[in-house]
Order: sequence, then C-alpha cells, then structure tokens
Amino acid sequence: MTPAAEPGALLLSPMPLRGLTLRNRIVVSPMCQYASRDGEPTDWHLVHLGKFALGGAGIVFCEETAVEERGRKTYGCAGMYADRHVAAYRRITGFIREAGAAAGIQLGHAGRKASCGPPWTNFRPLTEEDAMEGMPPWRGVSASPLPAKAGALEPIALDAGQIMDMIEAWRVAALRSVDAGFDVCEIHGAHGYLIHQFLSPLANHRTDQWGGDLHGRMRLALSIAEAVRDVWPKDKPVFFRVSAVDGEGGAWNMDDTVALARALRERGIDVVTCSSGGINGPLNMAVVPRVPGYQVPYAARVKREAGLAVCAVGLITEPEHAERILRDGEADLIALAREFMIDPNWPVRAARALGVREYLDLLPPDYAWWLKRREDIRDLSRAR
Repeated sequence: MTPAAEPGALLLSPMPLRGLTLRNRIVVSPMCQYASRDGEPTDWHLVHLGKFALGGAGIVFCEETAVEERGRKTYGCAGMYADRHVAAYRRITGFIREAGAAAGIQLGHAGRKASCGPPWTNFRPLTEEDAMEGMPPWRGVSASPLPAKAGALEPIALDAGQIMDMIEAWRVAALRSVDAGFDVCEIHGAHGYLIHQFLSPLANHRTDQWGGDLHGRMRLALSIAEAVRDVWPKDKPVFFRVSAVDGEGGAWNMDDTVALARALRERGIDVVTCSSGGINGPLNMAVVPRVPGYQVPYAARVKREAGLAVCAVGLITEPEHAERILRDGEADLIALAREFMIDPNWPVRAARALGVREYLDLLPPDYAWWLKRREDIRDLSRAR
C-alpha cells in the first residue's frame, strides 16, 4: 500500500512516466558494489537492492552494468553481456517489483577506464602482478588512444565498424534487460566512461563523423539512445545520465549539455539525470564545492531549457531539501545513493518529516502492522 501524499508533499506523490507510475519521486541511484561474479549479480545484490525496495523508494536502480565484458571497470563489475545474466537478474527485479518499486538498470561501458582495481585501490590500473592472481589486465577502448591516467594502458581507438558493433552491444543489452524484468533503463553517458569520452573534446580527438564538432561528438550518444529506445518497451521510460560539465580543466559545458538534452528528447528519452565530472581523474570530480544539492542547478537548467524531465542527484540527504527542489521546479525526481546505505528506509523518514499521515504504509504490511500497533500503544499510554 502506498500512502497518499499530504498537500505539498510532492516528494511522496506518484510520478507517471509513459505507462509506468512510480509510487513516489524518490530514486535509489546506481551504486557499484564490485561484488559480481563474471558479471552476474549475487545474493549480495538481492539483499542490497531488496532492502531499498522494502524501504519505500519509487525506483531502485541496479549498479552500472556493462554492455560487454571488456566494458567493465573491474573484475567485480556487473554485466548484461551474456544470456546467463538474464535469469540471475530476474530474481532481483521480481523482488523489487513485489515490494512496490520499479526496477531500473543502468547500462554503461567503462571505455578507457576499464582494467583496474576497485575504488579502495583508487582504481589502480591492473598489472602483471594481478595477472599472476588470475586477473590479467586488458586494453579498454575509447574515442582516441589516450590513456585515462598515468600507468593505464593505452585504449584501442574504435574504428567506424567497431563503433557500430558497440551500438549493437547496447541494443542487445537493452533487450536482455527487458527479458530480465527491468522497468526503467538508464544509459550511462557520464563520469568519464565511454559515451562521455566521445562527448568531451578532452578525450575525443577524432576528425571523422564521430568526432570534431559538437554534432560529431554527440553522434555515439544519440545513436545509442536511438538503439535503446527502439527496443525498450514503448510504455516504459528510458533515462540518460550526463556529466553536465567535464570537471577540472574540462571542455564540455552546460551549453553542450542543453544541446545534448534537446537532441535526446527528440529521440524519445524521458528523463536526464544530471551529474558532473569524471573525464579526468577518478569517478565524478566536480568543479563546484560539494555542498548539499551541488548539482541541482545543472538539472534545473536542463529542465528549463531542454523541456524534458530531470532527476537531481548530489548530496541531497534531507527530506525538506528534496521537497523544496521539487516545489521550486528544479527537478522532477530526487536520487540518493550513500544516504540509502545509512538509512534504507529513508523514504519512510522523509514521509514522516513532510507530514504524511500514514507514512508507515510505505513499508510492507509485515512491518507496518507491528509499527502501527506500537504507535497505538504509545498514544494510549500518553492519553493515560
């Protein structure tokens, strides 16, 4: 059962997206776990993701999932590049939906950021020493043969035929994701990964149709968006995550992001998630101070100027802050990640903070009945 949002509690109100209606506007952002085995999710993922669905979120995204084996960052990264992955994910998507949330997958490719260790090694490039432990390094791919960082292998610059194969890999991964039971697909075009490497002139030095001016550098992103949207069910949404700005020393800017978002809207993309950074250095190295909501202005501008729904993410941890972002029209959805690690029932806390009377109804009846009973006993005790 989903509680009715009180007047003004926009965060807890349903959100229609094509034929899918989210129970609220709270999104569990993809969180890489580095716990997959040959690309397959494990019981860790079932518990990790299942608790967020039980906690009342509207969408629960699985982690970034590689569309081909060499597109993983590490040996522990998730994949959707083999038929055997489909059955493994069905167990997870089924549980998420039974708990009342929509199941989302984020499809990506590390590109030149492949072949490294997990984050607690600072994504150290794999070496021959790792090969002796059964984890040989491999060459990533990219727009141009520019290593991601010192010590990393030079990536293979994809030729035109290989680029078409890459687009096909995304299409097939999307088909597998539909078969695996996912409701929402997000294309990962941010954080310095393959699509971002084609978008940014810092990583794309090509002079053919896949590089050069903005139109050429956007070609891969838009081709992948078309391929995924073509095979994704018409009644289900497709998201696209973008690094709105490159990061320190960057060349991709907000004008470029707005142009990309407009082109994505024309190709049927429903929501743009606005992150930032990553083309240089690890992960998302933002250029603005990391204060609560530091990326919200990116989302607000895309929403205002590109005319499509946006998801805001970035140190949004307090319910009142999330509500204010929505009320001010700066975003349509609010995504959290690490805060969910601390509190998987964050939507329940948010509903209570925003005055939703039956906030416990976000939880499964197995929990809600007992918690309501405890509140009734407390109320009775106070009355005495």
